[in-house]
Amino acid sequence: MSRPLLDVIDLAKRFPIKTPQGAGLLHAVDGVTFKVESGETVGLVGESGCGKSTLVRLLTRTLAPTDGQIRFEGADLGLIEPRRMHEHAARAQVQMVFQDAHDSLNPRYSAFDTIAEPLRLLAGVRDAAQLRQRVEEIATLTGLPHELLARFAHQLSGGQKARVGIARAAVLRPRLLVLDEPTAALDVSVQVIILKLLAELKRELGMSFLFVSHDLNVVRLLCDRVLVMYLGRVVESGPAAEVFAHPRHPYTRALIASIPGAGRDVTQHLLPGEAQSPIQMGGTALPGRCGFEGRCPLGQARCASEVPALAASGPGREVACHFHAALPEF
Repeated sequence: MSRPLLDVIDLAKRFPIKTPQGAGLLHAVDGVTFKVESGETVGLVGESGCGKSTLVRLLTRTLAPTDGQIRFEGADLGLIEPRRMHEHAARAQVQMVFQDAHDSLNPRYSAFDTIAEPLRLLAGVRDAAQLRQRVEEIATLTGLPHELLARFAHQLSGGQKARVGIARAAVLRPRLLVLDEPTAALDVSVQVIILKLLAELKRELGMSFLFVSHDLNVVRLLCDRVLVMYLGRVVESGPAAEVFAHPRHPYTRALIASIPGAGRDVTQHLLPGEAQSPIQMGGTALPGRCGFEGRCPLGQARCASEVPALAASGPGREVACHFHAALPEF
C-alpha cells in the first residue's frame, strides 16, 4: 500500500491552566489518530469546544503537540518547533485557509502583496516579473479579476476576500490544504460559489483537503471521508456517504438529526445533560470512562469505567462506542 500523505498518530495537546481549585491540565486534543490520502478530502466535524481548532493548529504547526506524531510524507512534523517550521520544506506543502477572510488579511497589504508573500518567504521568489506571473496565474484559477489585485482588504467584498485567502494558500501549490470554516462568514449565495471554486481548484492542482466545518450539509457534499470529534477525541470515521446514511455513534446520530431538512425527528436524538470536563486537576488522571458517558442513550456500567477505543466496525468504518452494535437502524 502507498504511504498516506498525512498520518496522525495518538496526537495530544494539554494546556496547563489555573482554576479556583488549583492547577490543572486542559485536554484539548486527546489521542487523535487518522490519515489523509493523496487527493482525498476529509471533513472534520463536531460541536464548538470539541478540539477541532486546536487540532488544526497542531497540524499546521503553529502549536506544538504534547504527545503523538504528525507524519507528512513520512517526516514527523511534530518534532519541529513552531518557530522553526517556516524553515522546513513541508511548510510550503501544508497551507491553511482561515475562517475569517477579513481578519486573516493584512490591511496594509494589497491583494497582490498578500498572495505574493508566501512566494517571497517560502519559495524564495524575488524576481518581479516571476512574482507577477505566479500571482496572476493563481488569481485566474481562483476567479479573482486581475484589476482587483491592487486593492486592499477594505476595498474588497466578502467573496473577493475569501478568494484572496484561498489564492494565498494555493499559490505555492501545496499538497495539503487545511480549511477552517472557510465559508462561515459568507452569505449563502457566496458560500456556494466558493465551494464550487474549491472543488475546481482541487481537481486542477491535485491537492488534498482537510475541511473543518459546522455545516454538515457542506461536509456531506464536498468530502470523501468524515471524522467526528467529541471532547478532544475522534468518535467515528468513515466514508461520508455511509456515515451520514448509517451513523454508528450516538453522538454522530444526534449531529446528523439536527441538520435542517434532514427529515429526522430531532426530539428522538436530543442529548441530555452536559459534556464532561476535559480538565485534569493536580496530578490525577482523567477518569477512565467514555467521554460521552452521562449523555448517551446506550450508557451502561462499562461506559463509566472504560474508555472505548476507536475500532474498526466494517470496511473503512471506525467507531468509539462499546455498544454501537445495539443501535437501531437510523
